Amino acid sequence: MTRTLRFVLGDQLDRDIAALRELDAGRDVVLMVEVMTEATYVPHHPKKIAFVLAAMRHFARELREAGIEVRYVELDDPANTQSFRSELARAAAELRPDGIAVTEPGEWRVLDDMRGWAEVTGLPVEILPDDRFFCSTTRFARWAEGKRQLRMELFYRDLRRRTGLLMQPDGEPEGGRWNFDADNRKPLPNGLALPEPFRVEPDAVTRGVLALVTDRFGHHFGEPLPFWFAVTRADALRALGHFVAMALPRFGDYQDAMRQGEDWLFHSALSQYLNCGLLRPAEVCAAAERAWRRGDAPLNSAEGFIRQILGWREYVRGIYWLKMPGYARLNGLGSRRPLPWFYWTADTDLNCLRQALDQTRREALSHHIQRLMVTGNFALLAGVVPEEICAWYLAVYADAYEWVELPNVLGIVLHADGGYLGSKPYAASGNYINRMSDFCGQCRYDVRRKTGESACPFNYLYWNFLIEKRGQLGRNPRLAQPYRTLDRLGPERVAAIRRDSARFLDSLSGAPADAA
Repeated sequence: MTRTLRFVLGDQLDRDIAALRELDAGRDVVLMVEVMTEATYVPHHPKKIAFVLAAMRHFARELREAGIEVRYVELDDPANTQSFRSELARAAAELRPDGIAVTEPGEWRVLDDMRGWAEVTGLPVEILPDDRFFCSTTRFARWAEGKRQLRMELFYRDLRRRTGLLMQPDGEPEGGRWNFDADNRKPLPNGLALPEPFRVEPDAVTRGVLALVTDRFGHHFGEPLPFWFAVTRADALRALGHFVAMALPRFGDYQDAMRQGEDWLFHSALSQYLNCGLLRPAEVCAAAERAWRRGDAPLNSAEGFIRQILGWREYVRGIYWLKMPGYARLNGLGSRRPLPWFYWTADTDLNCLRQALDQTRREALSHHIQRLMVTGNFALLAGVVPEEICAWYLAVYADAYEWVELPNVLGIVLHADGGYLGSKPYAASGNYINRMSDFCGQCRYDVRRKTGESACPFNYLYWNFLIEKRGQLGRNPRLAQPYRTLDRLGPERVAAIRRDSARFLDSLSGAPADAA
């Protein structure tokens, strides 16, 4: 009988992952390693590192309790060689397996490294498909074949039909519509009670990880404490149940809203569990659908939540594996500005940015509107180099792995792929932020003013962006109305927009002495 060394990565914490499915508990060994190369290829948020390591250690313990042999290498083990490749080679030399099995990773750089593992170990390495998703990379490539531009809505409808989620027996969508996004843009009313995400008190294992991370990575952007993430599948399932009962009913109406001092509103705070394997996308979508069918949540909430997972999450993964590695180098709008220093400090007079960045620093999470329409919108309007802002998103969020981060930021936020992923850039002035939040009333800038030093910078940066990028965007039919408005502004207003934008953008080039 053969003995297989089964390598499990930190975002594959699922007993049903492909590399574990054929495991022979009497012969095979599971290898899990904590290595510095993975903690530092970007300066990951300490809470993100602590979450992944704590979840890994709990998963290894569960495997051992099930009678499975686990070789687990902790970060501070003196023998740790601190890379996947060298730790695999060390384990192979000591354990002498007949072969190695691993599930394909979520990042191109790791897959590229895996392709050299057979040579390093002298053993056959089987890279198995990651079938935790609704759509395989092969199926996505077939769907995308021949299309000059892709549209998530069409892909989403195809998956709805294939999975049966929120579908009628006759093949029509529940409620007679595929998409209820138009119902999901309400500002948050005053006095509405807001739930908190499900929180878990760290146990001894997690406390040990937090001490290690604070010691090793305390200089990274972000705070490891307070730490409340679930780090086991059982607790992640409790977090899912909590969201469905407490927040899903109002998620749809207010999913685009923001509120000063309120981090979560009705958002799930589940994405880190999905992306590391503690939750499975099919069970999360099914839980939302069951809530609607029971009458516990309205259809616009269930559909809006399912679309984020069945639609966007699957779509961006397909784009990533279809277009890498060249996708990461795209810069279709020719952006050249370095990432402003305050992304690493949250020290800015723009209150909307300060709120989103401060939450990111404290929690290693923020919801999709904060990422898209505040931190992302600003980076788009300011012309930040895609590579730098993509690396920032990858570093600071606990749910960020390159397969999900890169297409969302480069394609959706920055429109740097020339419109392949999204039909238009998500550019907006301060009016959008004012409509969907109460941030502007507590900002030193005046959102009602369009130009001048006291005007909200988003206002003139929005028009300046359209002016500067007219060559790339002027023929986009979804921007026809903004460009007609721009043409009516008059030369004096345009000159003021250009002047104020140049002044403000020039101010971003300096950085305080203590900026990261």
